[in-house]
Amino acid sequence: MKLDPDKLAAQLARGLAPVYLLSGDEPLLVSEAADAVRTRARAAGFADRVVHFLDRDSSWDDVRAGASNLSLFASRRLVELRLPTGKPGVAGSAAIVELIERRDSDTLFMIITGRLERESQGAAWVRAVEQHGIWMHAWPVGREKLPGWLEGRARRAGLNLDRAALELLAERTEGNLLAAQQEIDRLSLALAGAVGVAELTASVADNARFDVFKLGEAARRGDAARSLRIVEGLRAEGVEATLVLWALLRELRQTARDGGRHARRDFPRLTERAVCADRAIKGRLQANAWDEIALFAADLCGVRLPPVRRA
Repeated sequence: MKLDPDKLAAQLARGLAPVYLLSGDEPLLVSEAADAVRTRARAAGFADRVVHFLDRDSSWDDVRAGASNLSLFASRRLVELRLPTGKPGVAGSAAIVELIERRDSDTLFMIITGRLERESQGAAWVRAVEQHGIWMHAWPVGREKLPGWLEGRARRAGLNLDRAALELLAERTEGNLLAAQQEIDRLSLALAGAVGVAELTASVADNARFDVFKLGEAARRGDAARSLRIVEGLRAEGVEATLVLWALLRELRQTARDGGRHARRDFPRLTERAVCADRAIKGRLQANAWDEIALFAADLCGVRLPPVRRA
């Protein structure tokens, strides 16, 4: 059975499945789910816990042996399999299927991994989990849903954030749920009850984590303010300017292919902007490379700008 993170608590309350696969793009949600399974397992008498870190080249003999031999001090055991790549290999996949199909009531398996690519989702070991246990996948919380997610978390922490405060917190922690939760935890210690923008501004650090693909998405929508903020975020994080320029060029090429919102006469100017940014990065233009990238991003979003500098 496949579950969303918010359905896991109800499933655990009904009883433990023999195996849990916890995967996804959000480390916070995967970690919280693992803690919930561990807590329920301890309450059910799974007092012993064994952890294995594995990849496709690992030997699975120790896993098989550990799952078979209970200690003298525990009658039931939780076996955690950590798969950083989500690809246990042929031998690993066969071993997981074998362990699951043993149906040993004294052994509970929990498999923890990151995002499972499409080909991995159809692997035999994943199908075995779905057939005999629970697969919880934590999808990213999108920008449009983030204020609601934050509101629920804040209320559980005893905080009542107004809409403007929620939007500000979402803006400052987008793409980093762990940072968002940490800010909520910190706010709950420093403040209580109703929280507005003024209180939030004084308390919250900017923890937004941006990537180059988010920049492309913002530019595609013509959102200049967001595009420029992402550029500044990438700059602050030490991302290579060349990679940021590549993301914008990728969007320019896609816009040209699709017809886009830019009239055809705009593309030569946009190309000039990109050339200026590239020359600044390579030291062939006496200008700040990040400033030129920002100008390119703004122009790509349709902002009226001064003529392109050619010096």
